[in-house]
Amino acid sequence: MADKYDLRSVLAELKQLPGQYHETDVEVDPEAELSGVYRYIGAGGTVQRPTTEGPAMMFNNVKGFAQTRVLIGLMASRKRVGAMFHHDYKTLGQFLNESVSNPVWPQIVTEAEAPAHEVIHRATDADFDIRKLVAAPTNTPQDAGPYITVGVVLGSSMDKSKSDVTIHRMVLEDKDKIGIYIMPGGRHIGAFAEEYEKANQPMPITISIGLDPAITIGATFEPPTTPFGYNELGVAGAIRQQPVDLVKGVTVDENAIARSEYTLEGYIMPNERIQEDINTHTGKAMPEFPGYDGDANPALQVIKVTAVTHRKDNPIMQSVIGPSEEHVSMAGIPTEASILQLVDRAIPGKVLNVYNPPAGGGKLMSILQIHKESEADEGIQRQAALLAFSAFKELKTVILVDDDVDIFDMNDVIWTMNTRFQADQDLMVLPGMRNHPLDPSERPQYDPKSIRFRGMSSKLVIDGTVPFDMKDQFERAQFMEVKDWEKYLK
Repeated sequence: MADKYDLRSVLAELKQLPGQYHETDVEVDPEAELSGVYRYIGAGGTVQRPTTEGPAMMFNNVKGFAQTRVLIGLMASRKRVGAMFHHDYKTLGQFLNESVSNPVWPQIVTEAEAPAHEVIHRATDADFDIRKLVAAPTNTPQDAGPYITVGVVLGSSMDKSKSDVTIHRMVLEDKDKIGIYIMPGGRHIGAFAEEYEKANQPMPITISIGLDPAITIGATFEPPTTPFGYNELGVAGAIRQQPVDLVKGVTVDENAIARSEYTLEGYIMPNERIQEDINTHTGKAMPEFPGYDGDANPALQVIKVTAVTHRKDNPIMQSVIGPSEEHVSMAGIPTEASILQLVDRAIPGKVLNVYNPPAGGGKLMSILQIHKESEADEGIQRQAALLAFSAFKELKTVILVDDDVDIFDMNDVIWTMNTRFQADQDLMVLPGMRNHPLDPSERPQYDPKSIRFRGMSSKLVIDGTVPFDMKDQFERAQFMEVKDWEKYLK
């Protein structure tokens, strides 16, 4: 185990695992080509077909950036995330749930212990231009611009009593200006920004890029699992059983993640907005997790950048493809943990496991594995579905299956819908609820009766569990248990 976890120590471990890492010295253009290449090699998720789940990929020769490498797809495999966390990939939801409950809080270290500050570029430098310093790729030719897709934003309340980390889509708009999309409601950084805006004060923040995936995945937890004031860096600390190192910013009164590859410092400006596609006028932002291009936002909040810092030896710019399997890991695994936390409190022992599959982009669909012990448990599965919607308001579809079904095998899950499900009895539709505004079906013109405003949705429960009093009629064919079956493959 490394003395200190960071992206480089994780990559060193990953290189020892066959088929999990690949690097190339062939020149690649960060404008659409880099993501276009990785689409075929390892993106997966809801990316346009053909695609596949493949290795993480390092591009060592990036056009226009002589000293920068770009890493993509680090978390684009649940099995790879399990390997990087030294944990069974099938129980990562339980693992993260335990980590939320037992956080290890971050610690402040000195400049000498902060490789993120080895090289410092200040906005006061004559040649300062974030577009030349930060090799942010575009996903497609229609993107509004180069995007930071996996930058961890760290900010605090005005009185510094609370701090938080979140991930947002951020587009490079000018030499010292970034547009940031903060989704209304729920995000702590947004609440802090509102506080500063009401006071007409700029909010100091840092953006850390190129991180241990424990930080990246831990940062995506949301309320109610991590309430206001809970800094999700404590989750990463619990995963690694060592505190995340923070260091004071060089130009702002805020902390940065000390072992990141890149850090951008700056201020979210009060009462200032920018058109997301001001440089391209494509009408598009970037591809989002449902698999569609997001619409360009007419009024993004603005970050005024004051410094860019990075490691001195070939720093790594990390990126993700919006609808890829990587988003499923970043958003889906913490959502599983959130659902497990709530159902364990309300109906302990009845939900054995939860999986948010790629088909829902990690956010829109959950599969719940239900255990019924007696007739008193009949109906408890539907209670679990309602609890799942309570735990994560952006969830749209819940599929309920019995404990003999492998929730990580979609063939097994769909099998239950064909042999343990009757649509007139086992569908629950909950209209007029709040969901995720990036789902393009959630528009009033799609269903004027139940969708009054964009971001509303009907939610669906598919109950594929067998009624308890009929279990004996649904027993799967029982095959002989052969313990030494592997010898026949030799």
